[in-house]
Amino acid sequence: MKVELWLVWLSGFAFISLSLYATQRLSSLKDHTRTFKNAILDSTSLSNITIFTAPKPFKGSIRTRQTLAIRSWLALSPYVTVVLFSQDPSVSSFADAFDSRVLVDTNIDFTFLGTPFFHSMVAKSRSYTSEISVIIDSETVILSGFISTLNHVYQLDHDWLLVASAQNVSSFPFHLDESGKHWQTDNRKRMNVQELQKILQHNWQGKHCCYSRMLMVWNNKDAPLHSGVLPPFLYGKGTHNNWLIHEAMSSEFRFVFDASLTITSFHLNEEDDFSPTHGNSSAVDIENRSWEYIGNSHIGANYGSFFYSEANFTSLVKLLKCNKQYIMVDTKKNIVYPIGHQGAMNLMKEKVIPSWLKENTVYCIDRLNSHTKSLDCSVKDQTKIPSILELPFSLESLLSITSDKTKTVILTVAGYSYKDMLMSWVCRLRKLSIENFVVCALDKETSQFSILQGIPVFTDPIAPSNISFDDCHFGTKCFQRVTKVKSRIVLKILKLGYNVLLSDVDVYWFKNPVPLLHSLGPAVLAAQSDEYQNQGPINLPRRLNSGFYYARSDSQTIAAIEKVVRHAETSGLSEQPSFYDTLCGNGGSNRVGDDKCVEPETNLTVHFLDRDLFANGAYQDLWREKNVKEACLKKGSYIIHNNWISGRLKKLERQVLSGLWEYDPSTRMCLRCSQCIKQ
Repeated sequence: MKVELWLVWLSGFAFISLSLYATQRLSSLKDHTRTFKNAILDSTSLSNITIFTAPKPFKGSIRTRQTLAIRSWLALSPYVTVVLFSQDPSVSSFADAFDSRVLVDTNIDFTFLGTPFFHSMVAKSRSYTSEISVIIDSETVILSGFISTLNHVYQLDHDWLLVASAQNVSSFPFHLDESGKHWQTDNRKRMNVQELQKILQHNWQGKHCCYSRMLMVWNNKDAPLHSGVLPPFLYGKGTHNNWLIHEAMSSEFRFVFDASLTITSFHLNEEDDFSPTHGNSSAVDIENRSWEYIGNSHIGANYGSFFYSEANFTSLVKLLKCNKQYIMVDTKKNIVYPIGHQGAMNLMKEKVIPSWLKENTVYCIDRLNSHTKSLDCSVKDQTKIPSILELPFSLESLLSITSDKTKTVILTVAGYSYKDMLMSWVCRLRKLSIENFVVCALDKETSQFSILQGIPVFTDPIAPSNISFDDCHFGTKCFQRVTKVKSRIVLKILKLGYNVLLSDVDVYWFKNPVPLLHSLGPAVLAAQSDEYQNQGPINLPRRLNSGFYYARSDSQTIAAIEKVVRHAETSGLSEQPSFYDTLCGNGGSNRVGDDKCVEPETNLTVHFLDRDLFANGAYQDLWREKNVKEACLKKGSYIIHNNWISGRLKKLERQVLSGLWEYDPSTRMCLRCSQCIKQ
């Protein structure tokens, strides 16, 4: 009995010793080395791959390059689906030719120039049901090795993130045939992949692109890509790929490795195209879009640890294929782990090369070292960024870009403490497909915030300073000073030849009122009534709400607004009484009927809007309804104003709890329908 116990103890001791030895031997790859055992997967098992990209409009040479790239992805496997994030009609037209294999998704966040947000793309990609998700530049061609690589890493018992840099080549005079299966020349001569790879090597420009052309692939399991929140980078404008890789490596939620040498991908060396996706192209073409790259650098410097630690991507574990065998190489510690074998070996310490490590494998590792030197992943220069981020547009050019076909712009004015309410307002307009809006920032913080959120923003050089915006609510001295900015900016825009719909950020929109308001004709100022009584006239003294009105750019309206601005400058009150007293007369002496006034000097008509359609915060206690939105829609409302309540926090609480809220400040993204339901 004692002998048997001794043998059991001895066996246990030997097992523990071997386990400790094995743990020490594999420490360089931490827990990830175990994930490569039995990793080879039959190609038919991988049945759902979704490739996401954000293409530019399909025009000219860009159309040719993007078409080549997307067709190369579809040729990889019949199980590949492509999702195109875009709002441009040319993208939808392109996708129609590929039936259900190419989809267009407009339901992410874009800037006012149509640039997609990277954080919104990643979030939306994770909502798709797919075994494998891929984000790739729209002009990057995948030639070979993609499916084979995924087949070898798909069943790893750890969540992973694969990255691969694309080659930069000078030319590629080949295309896929009509079947999308065979590469050929313009003379229809078929070319095999090996021949094409040799040609690529000859045309290679000598460096891999680390910043804008990185291919990223991950398996859709439970682990997030990284800790924290992905900030609002603009897609394709630098920094975001390396930032994400660095944060993923630091978080260690996923095993991050480089498959650049097993996946052959490339892009043609072309100049970046800065043409806009919508709006007045002539106004945008003359502007430099480098500010988008600067904005991404600002974000990278202020979020995560990317700019505060050494971002050395050459230390990533590399996936290689040597002698038809996939191996993982940790170049930092000279550890090799072959897929399908049980051990790892240290190239610097081992004296006897195992049978599985042939000379050609050593040659592959030497080739890896030369490849690593060709990577251009330095981030040193990116730390030298301007302290202030500014849009390069003048007010005139900004208006020409954003205005609609009637030359109408929607204007709002906001300070930094109202930034979340501003974003909810912006998200609501974007959800209604209303893009002809601009924001006047009362401070530099709001301007910076708006630029990074893709909002067309400008600053008022003579706006009041040293204002406590937390206390800047109705009735305060701050409120009185700030409101006078609005009428002055409206007048400035009117004189530039644009109609203006002024809307405060606490106005929630149900549908676009511009067509209705514009139809009222010239020399008519359409304004919301602030009357709280349910019955009776709505144009009683000082019941004109200057937080929502429509003004045309005509001589009568401009002259009338000039009178309002002059009156407000000498008034100790806010601009709102100045509007009524100037246009409707003291005590309402210029009233006409129950819903109009006529200013005698300019002959401008003030039209007080129907409160069923343009409800103020006190009308019929609509804000107290169990379902505010439903109650307003039954009336056919265009808007409801979140006024007649004192204090910013009370406004926020009422609007959020009512469900009339469109922005998630924790992710800096507009809420989507699924998120609205969840809230």
